[in-house]
Amino acid sequence: MTAPPKHSDPVNVDVALENRAYDIVIGRGVLSSLGERVAALRPGVRTAVVTDRTVAKYWLEPTEASLAAAGIPTSRVVVEEGEISKTYAGLQKVSEALIAAKIERNDLVIALGGGVVGDLAGFAAAILRRGVDFVQVPTSLLAQVDSSVGGKTGINSPQGKNLLGAFHQPVLVIADTAVLDTLSPRQFRAGYAEVAKYGVLGDEAFFTWLEKNHADIVKGGSAREHAIATSCRAKAAVVSRDERETGERALLNLGHTFGHALEAATGFSDRLFHGEGVSIGMTLAAQFSASLGMIAEADAARVERHLIEAGLPTRLQDIAGFAQEGLADADALMALMAQDKKVKRGKLTFILLEAVGRAVIAKDVEPAPVRDFLHNKLALKARGAAERR
Repeated sequence: MTAPPKHSDPVNVDVALENRAYDIVIGRGVLSSLGERVAALRPGVRTAVVTDRTVAKYWLEPTEASLAAAGIPTSRVVVEEGEISKTYAGLQKVSEALIAAKIERNDLVIALGGGVVGDLAGFAAAILRRGVDFVQVPTSLLAQVDSSVGGKTGINSPQGKNLLGAFHQPVLVIADTAVLDTLSPRQFRAGYAEVAKYGVLGDEAFFTWLEKNHADIVKGGSAREHAIATSCRAKAAVVSRDERETGERALLNLGHTFGHALEAATGFSDRLFHGEGVSIGMTLAAQFSASLGMIAEADAARVERHLIEAGLPTRLQDIAGFAQEGLADADALMALMAQDKKVKRGKLTFILLEAVGRAVIAKDVEPAPVRDFLHNKLALKARGAAERR
C-alpha cells in the first residue's frame, strides 16, 4: 500500500484503452476545472448536462458556471431522482431532450449525478445519432468508484437490473470528492460497499487498510481520496484488460448476482439502495463460498463484520419489509437470479472467494446448491427469531 496522497493534490487515474483512453480526475474542488478540461479536450464543443432534481439543487449551477467560464454553451436535462428514471420512459425523456437541444455527434453529453444518471445519460449518448461522446461527473461515492468508470451504460427492465444497455466509454471522468459532503449518511454508506468490494475481491492489503480507516473515509480527509483513487485504479486495470466482460471483468460483479435479485424483489426502490444490495450480496457470496469449503468460516465472518462496522446491511432480514415480495422465499429469489446477465443456458455464474482478497469466477453453478444455501440461511434466521421469542 502506498501512502495516502496529500488532501489538496488532485489525482489522475488513466484508463488505458488505446485510442479511447481517458482520465479520471479525483480531488476536492476539481469540478471547477470541468469547463477548462472539456475545452481542451474538445475545442468548440456544445454540451448538455443530464442530472436529477436533487443533484441539480447543489451542483448544476456550479457545473454550468464552469462550462460558461470556458465559453462552452450548454443546456440542461433534469430527471427524477432514483431508479424510477432508469427505465424506458426515462430513456425516452432524456433522448428526446438531447435531440431537441440539437446535440450533434461532435458534441458532448455530461452526466452529472450518481449511478442512475450516469447509466441513463451514458446509454442515451450511446444511441443518440448512433453515438455521442459523454463525460461522467459522478456525485455519489458509488458512482465515483464504480459506475462512472468502465463504460457500462443502461436501463432496467421490469424483469431485471441493467438488462438493456451498451458499452460506451466516457471521454473524461471528474470525481470531485467535495460533492460527497452533501450525501446522506445512508447514501454514503451504500457507496462504501463498492469500495470494500475492491479489497474483498482482489486486494487483501487494501481491505486491511479499510478495516482501520473506514471512519476517516466518512469524515472526508485524505483517506477518502486515497480510497477512491485505489478503487478507481483497481477498476481501470481490470477494464483495460477486459473491456467487454469476456473474462476477468466479471470479478467486479462480486455480490451482484444476489444483490441485483434483491433490488428487483424490492422494485428498484429506496427500500434497498444498490450498494446495500451489494453489501448483502457480498456477505452471501462469502458465506456461500464457505459452505462450499472454498474459504474458512472466519474469512466469511471477517467480510460481514467489516460491512456491519461500516453501517451496512448484511442479511436479507435487514431489508425493510423483508417478508414482502418474495424476499423470504428462496425459490422466488432463484427465479429473479435466473434473469441475471451472467446466466448461460440456465446455469448461474457466481463470483466466489478463495480468500479475502482473492475472488474467482465460478461458471455453470447448478441452481440446487444455491437454493439449498438460501433455504438454510432463511431457516437459520427464522429459528433464531423463534428462539428469541
